[in-house]
Amino acid sequence: MNADHAGLGKAWVIALVIAIHLGGALRVTAGETQGQSKRFAVRAGKVITMDDTDSVVNNAVILIRDGKIERVGEASKIRIPHGYRVIDALDRWVVPGLIDCHNHTAGSLMDLNDMIYLTNPGLRTLETVMPESENIKQGRAGGVTSVLLIPGSGTNMSGFGTVTKMGGDSVDDMVMRSPGSLKIAQAGNPEWYWFGVGRSYMNYNTRQTLTKAKAYHEAWQTYESGKSSHEPAYDPIYEGFRGLFSRTYPVSVHTQIYQVVMTTVDMLTNKFSLRTVLDHCTFDGFKVAPQVTKTDAYTINGPRQYWFDRSQRKMHGNAARWWQGGVHKLGINTDAPVVPQEELPYQAAMACWYGWQSYPALRGLTRIPAEALLVDQRIGSIEVGKDADLGIWTGDPIDPRSSCELTMINGRIVYDASVRRRF
Repeated sequence: MNADHAGLGKAWVIALVIAIHLGGALRVTAGETQGQSKRFAVRAGKVITMDDTDSVVNNAVILIRDGKIERVGEASKIRIPHGYRVIDALDRWVVPGLIDCHNHTAGSLMDLNDMIYLTNPGLRTLETVMPESENIKQGRAGGVTSVLLIPGSGTNMSGFGTVTKMGGDSVDDMVMRSPGSLKIAQAGNPEWYWFGVGRSYMNYNTRQTLTKAKAYHEAWQTYESGKSSHEPAYDPIYEGFRGLFSRTYPVSVHTQIYQVVMTTVDMLTNKFSLRTVLDHCTFDGFKVAPQVTKTDAYTINGPRQYWFDRSQRKMHGNAARWWQGGVHKLGINTDAPVVPQEELPYQAAMACWYGWQSYPALRGLTRIPAEALLVDQRIGSIEVGKDADLGIWTGDPIDPRSSCELTMINGRIVYDASVRRRF
């Protein structure tokens, strides 16, 4: 059992069956009684699958077995097998688990801002991951099931991030991929580093580090392909960059205002051909939308959702302006703890209030960040074979009146408001 259920013991399962919560609360019936069930049947009023066809299934059933989604479809077409614990959510929405693409709270906050050098290519967040922290518990009470845990932005290159689940009894249970990304800050904070640096030196410093790492990767490629018999010297600092240049994980970039976003796109996406996730993208960064649409970069906006244009004396919704500019691989982040990760859907709601659309916004909390982080084969949608990461909501998560009533990660209940409501 996870920490939210700790201390309740095996009697909890029996008591829950006897004392079914009325008044619109979720109802969970008995299935397996030894430990937590590995088989569930969720009976839902509406399932937002976020699959390739944007399927929405009303009066649906989701079968979950051994942490994976076994079936999803109309209740009239799916028979619930014997032994499955049934979760009655007939007046609820079920959506994929929310994903925060820019997060600092899945690990120890004290260990995420080591500013030794202006570029710190050897640092990584893997060693800071802390299972069952209060921040993690709060996050999944808001329907957040996965995050990209990244270092801070006080230096140009602060190290490697980690894609983690927000549930698990150990670090191995939580980690989906390490490295999850390489964190780069293209201005916006590194100016504070020691004596102060400007954009010219920051761009040079980032470029020369990546040039050395690329040369190391190419030397190993030449050797491994048999084009050279000379084995390069192993370098633990640059070894981690090999996945970056083979595009098996992205570079996630703290980048804001249009000049800096433009430099990021030109340097990292075009010249180094890196898989790029543009983080923040606030202020007037949306002016670079025409350039971004020509690349395969993903844009993850937040947590600032508006910009006041003094020349026009007008407020702009950042996400709305990116969308209007043709950037549709668009998501939302919190930069937690700047904004708590459980308020991720509120950021999307604010983006809609300033002109974005609600369905793309919900996609920007689920499918889009999964694709950006190259983990969409496992999470981001409710489809057969994918991880059973989902949230059961009283309504549309983008509507601030809605609340998450139950969160499941890898087919395991990690938050149940009927047992202990956090907010």
